[in-house]
Amino acid sequence: QVQLVESGGGLVQAGGSLRLACAASGDIFKIEAMGWYRRTPGSQRELVAIFTRADNINYAPSVKGRFTISRDNAKNTVYLQMNSLKPEDTGDYLCYADVITISGLDKHTEVWGQGTLVTISS
Repeated sequence: QVQLVESGGGLVQAGGSLRLACAASGDIFKIEAMGWYRRTPGSQRELVAIFTRADNINYAPSVKGRFTISRDNAKNTVYLQMNSLKPEDTGDYLCYADVITISGLDKHTEVWGQGTLVTISS
């Protein structure tokens, strides 16, 4: 079993910054992809930023230039530095990982975190 634990959400004013962290632990052989999605009020879950299987980085157009994803492979942790935050960035930020587990080396397992709430006031 693999667990993702997010941290770093909170309430900030527009123009401010937050840094999210997501640590993966458990039955991990290899993390193939890892990143962040969000659910905003009145909308479906959307990609924010991710390290892909091809080891590229994809950003949502709405956050490009403001958000930066980074990682610490030794700690199985990804970070999301969010600058110049806007009220429309308010939402539940979910960590996602595509993992090959030790107990299931022949398949990919998708894992989601519980989410961390980000609220931006105007």
